[in-house]
Amino acid sequence: MATEAQGEEAGGLVFHPMDQFIVEPFFGEGAVAWYTITNATFWMALAVLTTFALLVLGTSRRSIIPTRMQSVAELAYGFVYKMVEDICGKEGVKYFPYIMTLFMFIVTANFLGLIPTAFSPTSHFAVTVVLALAVFLTVTVLGFVKNGTAFLGLFWVASAPLALRPVLAIIELISYFVRPVSHSIRLAGNIMAGHAVIKVFAGFAAIAVISPASIVAITAMYGLEVLVAFIQAYVFTILACVYLKDALHPGH
Repeated sequence: MATEAQGEEAGGLVFHPMDQFIVEPFFGEGAVAWYTITNATFWMALAVLTTFALLVLGTSRRSIIPTRMQSVAELAYGFVYKMVEDICGKEGVKYFPYIMTLFMFIVTANFLGLIPTAFSPTSHFAVTVVLALAVFLTVTVLGFVKNGTAFLGLFWVASAPLALRPVLAIIELISYFVRPVSHSIRLAGNIMAGHAVIKVFAGFAAIAVISPASIVAITAMYGLEVLVAFIQAYVFTILACVYLKDALHPGH
């Protein structure tokens, strides 16, 4: 704190890229309790309401000549439906509502987080871990319900030599339980890194000498983050579909 104060007094450049990820009360100040409305809960609720407005209100008056909202809703619906059908097959289509909800929440939260002064909830592991664990537990329970003990065939590589099968089974088992870790870290890490880099370039924009270059860098990074916001939602969803396929068809 003393060093920070000295830097400010000396007129130096002081900025903290990670401050934008601090969870704090949305109204007023003070400690955060379980019932406190924070910036994280506000933007998550806004993502849910935005998704509802797009998919429900935007298609409530469907017409042959669609409005812009209806066009976006139909495009998103067709995109996710095709993904589920291609990866999981016809049997997986019945789980399309869950996959669609997952994709729309993540992609909407990612895009809302790009609004200046907004908060990106998908940059927090507390959010992405819950989403990843929900997928992990859902497909695991579904796998046993649909296949019984035959679901354990997912870990037994029957095509491998008999001597290697126990070793491969251990590797498959470990990789299976690592799924929610990699699933959550990939999303949160990419979103957090992109926002932090934009904040760093924004801090350098205050220096007149390098301000033009910094503004160009911010613009380029922002364009990249728009792409990343969609790609990371797509990757998270397509992995959920792959895990769902394993639950429905566990045999190697």
